[in-house]
Amino acid sequence: MEQNTSLQQQLLEAGVHFGHLRKKWNPKMLPYIFAEKKGIHIIDLNKTVDCLQEASAALKQIAKSGKKIMFVATKKQAKEIVNECARRVNMPFATERWLGGMLTNFNTVRKSVKKMQSIEKMLSDGSAESLTKKERLTLSRDKEKMEKVLGGIAQLGRLPAALFLVDIGHEHIALAEAKRLGITTFGMVDTNSDPNKVDYAIPANDDATKSIAIITNYVTAVIAEGLAERQAAKDEETNLPSEETDNEAEKRAARLQAEAEAEGGRRRGGSGGNNEGSKVRGGITKRRVPSRRPAGGGGGGPR
Repeated sequence: MEQNTSLQQQLLEAGVHFGHLRKKWNPKMLPYIFAEKKGIHIIDLNKTVDCLQEASAALKQIAKSGKKIMFVATKKQAKEIVNECARRVNMPFATERWLGGMLTNFNTVRKSVKKMQSIEKMLSDGSAESLTKKERLTLSRDKEKMEKVLGGIAQLGRLPAALFLVDIGHEHIALAEAKRLGITTFGMVDTNSDPNKVDYAIPANDDATKSIAIITNYVTAVIAEGLAERQAAKDEETNLPSEETDNEAEKRAARLQAEAEAEGGRRRGGSGGNNEGSKVRGGITKRRVPSRRPAGGGGGGPR
């Protein structure tokens, strides 16, 4: 409860509770509105804390499972904050411009990313030296343009499992693509937006830099926790099998040794039996040898 209170206090200080003017409101945000003051709606921070924690728990599980969460914020106030947070947890992001079809036409976008990477490689390994100065300059400019838009998704090999959006109204194209593909969506929702459009709505002021920063940093910290837990679990898994393998190897060695000893015992027992048999045969020549002598050619006649 103390943690909730302190979080609520931080949100209050960051101005997360300030909504839009009453005339701009979306009636579907009514459950999240605490009051109206001087024509401005005030968001209920109790609801914000609850929604933020629910969304964070889901994001943590996604991160823990090793899936990617894409950050989307092309608003001027949010660009730098989201870019920095996404890089901190090594997640894909789109902060410059949302390319139409970035998710729904992902294969084509991947081709553009590969082209960008090949240009980068050419410029870095010196293979572009054979080109003219103008051609090199053109390549550099193309790379810069592509880097600006596609740099955040350069390491994204497949579609992300979730999208975290700042201002779902502003990022409506990204939201529509995610919905079409069944990707889980998380978003900061202000009083002028429809909270039902995202799977996990976080009612908050999505215009103030401080508000965006506190929510995004909180979410990023939770994702980092999920990734740390995943790494810890991986380390445990890698340690356990090695111990088990050692134990199994010891058991197998002991079993093989026991089998070898048993086999050796059987062989020794078998050879001992044969000796005894020969002794017995030697001892009972009267009974067995005469029956074999005729077959041998009667060599025992003189005896």
